Amino acid sequence: MTDRVVRLGLGENRAQFTLLVVVNVFVGAMVGLERSTLPLVGREDFGLVSSAAVLSFIVAFGAAKALTNLAAGTLAARAGRRRLLIVGWAVALPVPVLIGMASSWGWIVAANALLGISQGLAWSMTVVMKIDLVGPKRRGFALGLNESAGYGGVALAAGLSGWLAADAVARDILVVGGAVIAVLGLPITMIWVRDTAAHVALEQSRSHPGVAAQPPSLRSAFARASYREPALRSCSQAGLVNNLNDGLAWGLVPLFLAARGNSVADIGLVAALYPGVWSIAQIASGHVSDTVGRKPLIAGGMLVQALALTLLAVSDGALASAVVAAILLGAGTALVYPTLIAAISDAVTPVDRAPVVGVYRFWRDTGYVLGGLIAGITADALGYQGAIGIVAGLTALSGLWVMTDMPPIDRRRSDR
Repeated sequence: MTDRVVRLGLGENRAQFTLLVVVNVFVGAMVGLERSTLPLVGREDFGLVSSAAVLSFIVAFGAAKALTNLAAGTLAARAGRRRLLIVGWAVALPVPVLIGMASSWGWIVAANALLGISQGLAWSMTVVMKIDLVGPKRRGFALGLNESAGYGGVALAAGLSGWLAADAVARDILVVGGAVIAVLGLPITMIWVRDTAAHVALEQSRSHPGVAAQPPSLRSAFARASYREPALRSCSQAGLVNNLNDGLAWGLVPLFLAARGNSVADIGLVAALYPGVWSIAQIASGHVSDTVGRKPLIAGGMLVQALALTLLAVSDGALASAVVAAILLGAGTALVYPTLIAAISDAVTPVDRAPVVGVYRFWRDTGYVLGGLIAGITADALGYQGAIGIVAGLTALSGLWVMTDMPPIDRRRSDR
């Protein structure tokens, strides 16, 4: 690709952007297959009694994905986005094989560690590449489309796997579905996806002339995104808490609903509604954040999530209440999820973007580790409703943190 044909913008890069949207549907579907079935497989196929033991697969997934995100952000600036996306798909290939061959729960945990590495590479690169293509002016909208595609894949796979598991062996559905998705995703990426390094260079030269076009060190990016800069640290903590409650929704809610007598199909409905609403609503929320700002959507979304979890905690597992809670949780997450990455991107230069977003995604996916541990341990000690209530309180505190600590971003500067 030559400099003459490199353009920034959604319309100017429609074909590649659309292709990356399709790729992210497949990336999301790999995780969605597990949303309504894998916790139940732990109970029924492997005889696990402890909630902490069942949720160990989420801890492994989150730890692997978080550390991969941290490395991927720096590697993307050096090795290239496309190469890491291809490696992500290659790592996904053994996952369904390990699940199918598993003779103990440890195999499932190992498979999910590989899945975390795959997701850390593949999802991170689709996010960063879309930001590279569209430039700054429609960044929120582009991220809304990206996350909508990914979590649309999550919702579709969660709903279908739950529905099919009512009449078939749940583990077989995971194996066949995962194999099909991985085998399709890898060649599509290898044949048609192009790298976006030239777009990064063009945006850097336009928006920050005279700034050295060298990515920051991992140490520098980590300090900035973790504690040094209020805009970045507010996003990092909110992302962590968001995925903390997502880990609870993934691993504990199916067990909670099953313990209250709900069927696998009912659990699949709730597991699909939450990411389904999240998927659709964040197209609009990403666009709105481009005009009204990032902070109101992030703080408000965290508080809506806290309300949803509170409703679930007091529902005693009634299906109607769980459905309403899933819709509210999806709506709150839709306000937060694309807006956080857009806010991060507003606050850094183009060459800083991949490393800093990698650090943010490290903290965000560390939320899965903490979510699995907190939800599992407190559920064993206090019951399902106690665990959900504690996570609801943490989510509300996170929203208040954003309200008090996050400064408004000067979008006039970031839109140049």
